[in-house]
Amino acid sequence: MDDNYQVYVNRVVRATLPETFQSQVQYIQPSPKFEQQPDGTIQPAAFPGYTVITPPWADDSQNGAVYTHLHQYQQQILDKLEPNLLIPVPAESFHFTLADLIWASAFDHAQEDPAFEERLNDCVAESFLKSEASVQGEKPIYWQIIGLFLRTRALGVCLVPREQDSYDRVIQLRRTLYQNSDLIALGVEQQYNFTAHITLGYFSEATNGADGDRLSKALIELNNQWLESDEMHDVGLYRAELRKFDDMTRYYREPDWATLEF
Repeated sequence: MDDNYQVYVNRVVRATLPETFQSQVQYIQPSPKFEQQPDGTIQPAAFPGYTVITPPWADDSQNGAVYTHLHQYQQQILDKLEPNLLIPVPAESFHFTLADLIWASAFDHAQEDPAFEERLNDCVAESFLKSEASVQGEKPIYWQIIGLFLRTRALGVCLVPREQDSYDRVIQLRRTLYQNSDLIALGVEQQYNFTAHITLGYFSEATNGADGDRLSKALIELNNQWLESDEMHDVGLYRAELRKFDDMTRYYREPDWATLEF
């Protein structure tokens, strides 16, 4: 399902063009992953599942510079957009998603098996072991943040690999996970074409009354601001981990859960 290297790069670069923002803003919707409470506050909605990601910033000692810059950029976005339009995710949760595994109704069904989590961890560990030879290498894996990534219910930044080797190693890991017959039997399936991104926030109910022209103009200006920045834009991929989430603000793991060093 995933693209080859050149098709991927071309597709993601197009996502950062002005005309893409101009066309996509008409489709944005409030995200159901956050809910407004009776007192007016907005809280994360329950949305549990499992994923394979790089360590979130709170547990990542090697990407501090780029995540610090990204956190500053997140604040600039909030200042630029209409008030309360975007619900920011905690900066300490910033991460690179390698392969989403299971969530929503499939997660609910899986919880009927009391041994599901243990079985899932064993299967992911097996896939990590099988993929070691193809994903580990002498060179580090670097992906570059190239600009804003507007989705229907969220806003983030998208990334392209610094070189084809960095792309091929990530895709090989994904392929090993999604083709693991034991994982498939647990309800894991690939549902999306891979687009490397880091989510910065989710759209709120305020999007229902948002001015599309004003929003697209703001996003284009913010995207240009990122492109013109001299700050570090590379995210290094050093480790893959099985993590669990209860909502879109925190990703956690047990000490014995599967990991893979790149």
